[in-house]
Amino acid sequence: MAEFRMPSLGADMEHGKVVEWLVKPGDYVHKGDLVAAVDTDKTVMDIESFEDGVVAEFLVDIGDTVQVGTPIARITATPAELPPPPAPQPPLTSGRISPDARSPLTAKEATPAHPGATGGHPEPGAKVPPPVRHLAHTLGVDVGRLSGSGAGGEVTRADVERAAAASGTRAPEPATAPEAHRVRSSPLARRLAAELGVDLPVVTGTGPGGAVTEEDVLAAVPPRGRSGEPGADKPAEAPPSEARPPAPAQPTAPGNAPEKALPAAPRQERAAAGSKAESLRQAIGALMSRSKKEIPHYYLATTLDLAAAMAWMQAANQQRPVTARLVPSALLLKATALAAKEVPDMNGFFTRGAFQPSSAVHLGVAVALRHGGIVAPAVHDADTLTLDDLMEQLRGLVSRARAGRLQRAEMADPTITVTNLGDLGVESVYGVIYPPQVAMVGFGKVLEQPWAHSGMLGIRHAATATLSADHRVSDGLRGGRFLARIDELLQTPEDL
Repeated sequence: MAEFRMPSLGADMEHGKVVEWLVKPGDYVHKGDLVAAVDTDKTVMDIESFEDGVVAEFLVDIGDTVQVGTPIARITATPAELPPPPAPQPPLTSGRISPDARSPLTAKEATPAHPGATGGHPEPGAKVPPPVRHLAHTLGVDVGRLSGSGAGGEVTRADVERAAAASGTRAPEPATAPEAHRVRSSPLARRLAAELGVDLPVVTGTGPGGAVTEEDVLAAVPPRGRSGEPGADKPAEAPPSEARPPAPAQPTAPGNAPEKALPAAPRQERAAAGSKAESLRQAIGALMSRSKKEIPHYYLATTLDLAAAMAWMQAANQQRPVTARLVPSALLLKATALAAKEVPDMNGFFTRGAFQPSSAVHLGVAVALRHGGIVAPAVHDADTLTLDDLMEQLRGLVSRARAGRLQRAEMADPTITVTNLGDLGVESVYGVIYPPQVAMVGFGKVLEQPWAHSGMLGIRHAATATLSADHRVSDGLRGGRFLARIDELLQTPEDL
């Protein structure tokens, strides 16, 4: 039996709060399957299992905050590895043999038919992707009894849904009824619904696959009185004899229209958002204070010539549909990843008094959250991705970060971080390094600037790139080479 512990989801993480269990005792999990959602000071992240096995029990309840490394669940060996149960001994009553002993049950018959104990485990070698397995758990379908219709016998969502429909007439057990009617939603939306008293099953989801989002929960909050006074959200009930006739409609001037009873962010939601934003701000402040105290920063800046990159991108976008068009950030991120691969002093971690370069480039991207604060999840192996793949992963990363559905690896292992404030009109940004990383790159707004070349003055697209680096690992020579390499790579955008 192994203990599943609260993982470290970042260098500055000291504790985490379990906000949702994505499995239940008796469920079979594979290494990499999502098992819980954990709320850190920065965001809500999904954590995965580190081994195969069966969930034996939970050691903490939803809402419990525990230190990193604290056991939160136990996972047993797989059913095939469990020792066989001892044969039951027939009870002796007055020297007679029990009637049950005359007809001994086989091991298979003696095993209780409980889906959480032995059912729901796929057959050895069966291919069941984690999302499909989670759907099967939610719908109460035993994937071990399904014949996969996918490639190589893989069990698909359609297989699970057909099995669920075929057994739809069977009433669910009381203990599993909530699982059968579970609503797709993010932990943030569920937490907000609980705080505001919103019934999620009646909310219409507008997110991916009909998932209920934070905005859907807020829209479902009953409208409150305009005065905002206590009891304003409760309709006044007057006896019929005292009912007043409706007042005649009064014409209103433009801009002075009567208030509409539209759902507004209630005080509880604002307080919860403010509390979360304040907690996030404190966590970021503590980490940045540590960074400035421990890391001897040095700063460099250069102006990138983006004439060739912008011309190539505009020509390429003319051949693409609108949804697949590239943006300048994709080119800047890819050039940064390639440069980090070539200049390894910028890519890695400073831990235990020594620098450990990383063989992979996991590019952290600073993402602003709706209620304030930022997180910097990673685009994994960014140097190996095509521009299209990088764009797709970047969109998914931003969406999950703002919906509170980041995964542990996306927050735990960025090897170098990029911040881009160009969309806000900022022309240059000098970042503070995220420890234990050793470098941060900043990009400003892409501008048309006067540019002198070969004695001729013209107008070119350009942007300011900055580098904040750790003087314990590199110096201005290596930092300058890194920025110069980014500029060189952008001169041949077709090779990115």
